[in-house]
Amino acid sequence: MIPLSWILIFSLALFFIGLFGTMARKNTVNILMGIELMLNAVNINLVTFWRYFHFARVDGLVFIAIVFGVAAAETAIGLALIISAYRNKRTVAAGDFDSLKG
Repeated sequence: MIPLSWILIFSLALFFIGLFGTMARKNTVNILMGIELMLNAVNINLVTFWRYFHFARVDGLVFIAIVFGVAAAETAIGLALIISAYRNKRTVAAGDFDSLKG
């Protein structure tokens, strides 16, 4: 079995790669992908702690299903907002969306 610390270090690295992708990029699609990486790091943590501590119960898997649902909704809404903003401004650079006016 893989040690708990290795999985947590991998999850931490994945989270920081997603955080860097969210903070350093100007393209809104890349920002959305960074957020997805961070959510996947959270899922890895949930699976790991469920496997190591509460394997007989199902509550860890329920949390993972909820996070997957939230990630899918976030992606759908985020892409819809990006497409709408692209139709108005003809760009997907996050710095160009500085006002709420169309």
